[in-house]
Amino acid sequence: MLMDHWPLLGLRLTTPRLELRLPSEEELGELADLAAGGIHEPDRMPFIVPWTDLPPAERARSVVQHHWLRRGNWSGDNWDLNLSVFKDGRVVGLQAIAARDFAALRQVSTASWLGIRHQRQGIGTEMRAAALHLAFVGLGAADALSGAFEDNASSFAVSGKLGYEPDGVDQLAVRGRRVTMRRLRLSRARWETHQHVSVTVAGLRPCLPLFGLPDKATA
Repeated sequence: MLMDHWPLLGLRLTTPRLELRLPSEEELGELADLAAGGIHEPDRMPFIVPWTDLPPAERARSVVQHHWLRRGNWSGDNWDLNLSVFKDGRVVGLQAIAARDFAALRQVSTASWLGIRHQRQGIGTEMRAAALHLAFVGLGAADALSGAFEDNASSFAVSGKLGYEPDGVDQLAVRGRRVTMRRLRLSRARWETHQHVSVTVAGLRPCLPLFGLPDKATA
């Protein structure tokens, strides 16, 4: 079976309302359709790479290609897990968790997006909480990193609920203009005082070598 060779297909994160997992090919198509339908207002850009400026059909195709690329480039010391987020059986967005040299650094970063019609319902907080549970409890992370541009109030609201603290700023060029990225950091100790979403992880143990970890529980 394919799962014998790629056990990440069996990884499941479950919260009271959501399931996070790798999508089937048909579900990947649904995720692409969701992106084509819009993620944010056209007068703002929340992403460093402005991929959502692409026309809808090209935007959808970029989601598919990005997903395949992340699977194909996966290695134990440089990985990026792109989990589709499901609510009531329907794809509503994407939650990514990534790391380089994780076995040594024990540090992850997260990124995400939601279809525009699924925003402002608390889903963003719940899906990032699931990713943090995987990082801290499942993989034994010490820190989780995030960041957002100064005008991304919704992202900062999610980070604030989950306990992130300021970690400096970066100046970047996006759409040909200078923008400020505010970096955020969440330590394991601080996460333990802020966790409030129930999360269940299934199918992790056979995946641990793919994360550069021994095939045994880490936390």
